[in-house]
Amino acid sequence: MADIGDDDNVVVIGLGRFGGAVAGTLQKLGHEVLGIDSDPKLVQEWSERLTHVAEADATDEEALRQLGVADFTHAVVGIGTHMEQSVLTVLALVEIGVPHIWAKAISAKHGKILSSVGATKVIYPESAMGDRVAHLITSRMIDFIEFDDDFAIAKTRVPSAKVGQTLADLHLRTKHGVTVVGVKEPGKPFAFANPDTVIPENATLIVSGPAAKVQKFAATT
Repeated sequence: MADIGDDDNVVVIGLGRFGGAVAGTLQKLGHEVLGIDSDPKLVQEWSERLTHVAEADATDEEALRQLGVADFTHAVVGIGTHMEQSVLTVLALVEIGVPHIWAKAISAKHGKILSSVGATKVIYPESAMGDRVAHLITSRMIDFIEFDDDFAIAKTRVPSAKVGQTLADLHLRTKHGVTVVGVKEPGKPFAFANPDTVIPENATLIVSGPAAKVQKFAATT
């Protein structure tokens, strides 16, 4: 399988809910994906969805080499419930020379260990989703994504008092500290916003800015 190990292709180890979702989306985006799991049932299930699937012990360096994993530049370790297996898998990937390793962690301690053995990026999917849901429950936002530097992007409804006005007239950056990135009207394609954009009724706004200011602006809708 060494022929699929180029910059656009990814090996995903652990085909449970998280790893499986990552592998499936990567393939939909046009990437070649090699999925690896030690569970024969999961391997059988994903063999019908992914082009390349293998049953193997991902903590075994030699097994990974035989599968051509050393030729990949990107790996995702989706193992979460078995901490030791997760850490040993990352270590094996480091030892065979995979340069970019993204690994799922289930706790801060787990994440710290993964980073210490060589994971390039540690992901906390449960924590991230919990934070996202908390913001949505306590606000009127439709969707919300917060980045590490307190920057956020949100999908929110149009404030009724602002319908029919242009963004230049509203001075949202001055008054609210946020920027409208784009506007999505029902049945129409997404449109990037500019100062002359008129706020339509029943549309959705894509707003960016400091997380607290984005949430406060959404409360005005």
